[in-house]
Amino acid sequence: MTIDDQASDTMARLVLAAGDTALRILPISGERGDFDLAAGYDVGARIARLREARGERIAGWKIGFTNKNIWEEYGASAPIWAPMYDSTIFEVADAAECEAARFAEPRIEPEIALRLSSAPAPAMDEAQLLACIDGVAHGFEMVHSIFPDWKFTAPDTVAAFGLHARFYHGGFAPVEDHGEWMGKLNGFEIALYRNGEEVDRGVAANVLGGPLSALRHFVAGVEGDPLGRALQPGDVITTGTVTRAFPVEAGERWSTRLTGLPLAGIELAIV
Repeated sequence: MTIDDQASDTMARLVLAAGDTALRILPISGERGDFDLAAGYDVGARIARLREARGERIAGWKIGFTNKNIWEEYGASAPIWAPMYDSTIFEVADAAECEAARFAEPRIEPEIALRLSSAPAPAMDEAQLLACIDGVAHGFEMVHSIFPDWKFTAPDTVAAFGLHARFYHGGFAPVEDHGEWMGKLNGFEIALYRNGEEVDRGVAANVLGGPLSALRHFVAGVEGDPLGRALQPGDVITTGTVTRAFPVEAGERWSTRLTGLPLAGIELAIV
């Protein structure tokens, strides 16, 4: 990475302003051939500091591009990650509303989230990682692209919040019987509906083999790029979309049905 601090700060402020106002900007990688993943994570870390300076608090993490079925569509070849904030995570009873106009080209993703009870280590296997989790929840992540028509590279993605906009989730089911939960997290299915009509269906294996596998990749990777903040107990970690991501429009109602997990579906009205 050869980008100096002043240029990186300028990029961070530009990307943050675009995200705040649903403004579209050209991909950074199209303007700078030296904008690689390290530079993208550096800009992401600067954005995290800017957001914390204005009162937002990192409350978790999103893992993106865990579903290999969508890699070709987005030009991805590996998972990425970015912080989520207390201003972007919402626990709901069973239904919520989301204002589409607040975001740039928003899309919806049904996901499984894990809540940390202790900080995991990079060398842990999936059973050891499960011992660091005290709750599992289901929700919708709203993602958005400040880059027109969802055209970007992986470095652009990690700089632009990992595409994260909002995460709406139901309550956390407690993780008590680890053996039982290991099987459930590796064997569930989610059906996704728009206005009552099924539009897609996905299984646990779609997210790098399962949510715990996605977490393992994230824990190993974030050790080298912590974005200024280590993993902490209480962090909520979304593990990637189980189905394809779909554009949303005002007037739609999106919902899910889960099988194989002791979690209720969720409904999101787009307004």
